[in-house]
Amino acid sequence: MFTAAETGHKVSKQVFDAAADQLRLEMVELQQALRTADFPVIILFAGVDGAGKSESANLLNEWMDPRWLVTRAYDRPSDEEQERPVFWRYWRDLPPKGRIGLFQSAWYSDALLDRVYRRIGWTKLDARLQRIIQFERTLADDGALILKFWMHLDKKSQKRRLKSLEKHPDLHWRITDRDWKNYKRYDRFIETAERLIMRTSTASAPWKIVDGSDHRHRSLTVLTTIRDVVREHLRRRQAEGQISDDLRAENAAEDTAIASVFGNGIGPDPEAYETAGILGSLDLTKQIGRKTYATQLRKLRARLNEAARKARADGTSSVLVFEGWDAAGKGGAIRRLTAALDARYVSVIPIAAPTDEEQAQHYLWRFWRHISRAGRFTIYDRSWYGRVLVERVENLITPREWRRAYREINEFESELAAHGTHVMKFWLHIDKDEQEQRFLARKAIPYKAWKLTDEDWRNRDKWDEYEAAVNDMIERTSTSTAPWTLVEANDKRHARLKIIRTVCERLESDLP
Repeated sequence: MFTAAETGHKVSKQVFDAAADQLRLEMVELQQALRTADFPVIILFAGVDGAGKSESANLLNEWMDPRWLVTRAYDRPSDEEQERPVFWRYWRDLPPKGRIGLFQSAWYSDALLDRVYRRIGWTKLDARLQRIIQFERTLADDGALILKFWMHLDKKSQKRRLKSLEKHPDLHWRITDRDWKNYKRYDRFIETAERLIMRTSTASAPWKIVDGSDHRHRSLTVLTTIRDVVREHLRRRQAEGQISDDLRAENAAEDTAIASVFGNGIGPDPEAYETAGILGSLDLTKQIGRKTYATQLRKLRARLNEAARKARADGTSSVLVFEGWDAAGKGGAIRRLTAALDARYVSVIPIAAPTDEEQAQHYLWRFWRHISRAGRFTIYDRSWYGRVLVERVENLITPREWRRAYREINEFESELAAHGTHVMKFWLHIDKDEQEQRFLARKAIPYKAWKLTDEDWRNRDKWDEYEAAVNDMIERTSTSTAPWTLVEANDKRHARLKIIRTVCERLESDLP
């Protein structure tokens, strides 16, 4: 695999200087063209120590406007990072649309070195690489351009490079004991790298292997590759934006054909059998009397407080998602729940329409950024499920996008669960008559009237469409690690007790 990168390519200073001025101009022009693009560029440098990863990132910062570059290098995770899922710090640092992100080693480094040092086996490595593939696919499917450079040196060249840097009066600090430890495992490092590259070089996130033995050849290879690939991606995105009406109609017809087979999106048409049963089977007549409610609420809060304290001591985080019909009682349920928790360790995140900053990122970015540290609760009042609910029903995204979102959401929640986070999701269900009564009650009470908006009434007019979307959502995203709890919410007291009881049971199930 690395033979072509071990031939010792060289570029003379004369040849490099002749190409440099024009290439530098082209890179600046390219960066300007990207400013208005609807996608980010993610460039990752990985490879052999001393092969030019940081030099390549430095050159790009020198030749381009660093104000529009996001440059990140990663060491061992900090305490803050270790207390969150592995990909949290990479999601946090992603460039917005129109900008370039430069990442050194990043999400590949830990998996690679863990195998090189035999902390994990091949099977474990493959599982971690699959998660990386999912991460990159999620970004690429949203339009991100991903370029990955493997900077290579053969064993003799690496030894010479490390010794040269070690003797350099200004750069000797860059060579550490860890570099020499990695060098001693060069053969194992290359064996693992071959597997890593073969498994993770995909059509949407390919690897480019670069001979790092000559800095001028390396620089020209990296820069011309970036220039050519970004230019082509810009051209292709522009062409897609100018797609003909005939082709648009053809795509719409294809979506209609798919929907005729798969109902409203994924899975059989709810009307073809009784999956209206998913929601329709709930017994909305369930009620709890006031005295019983007060007694049980007091006991459940004490139980929840104890379970939450033990979870915090154990370093176990919880992510709670609240979805449901307008006026179903999400806010009231959240308040009753958080009253039993230590407010210092709880974050309640209300989700509204995305800000300009959030719209410039992948839709999951704004949810990743709020994931709390170990032992804490993150509570979302509405969530990423808007992607397959309101964005679907209101035609804010294409059918392809919301169909794809089921997989992306499952993978996101799987990442949380893999870190040991409890993922608990609640759908608060009321019937249409109950919703109307609550709307009218809100309208009549001055201090609650602000909660009722024209949008609430518009959403109500699309009840059947939303119900179909909810059925699909539950069917496609209720998993063993992130199950949905369907809450009969016509009676608010019953709903609140069921939610708190469910959280208690989930926390207690994992306590020693």
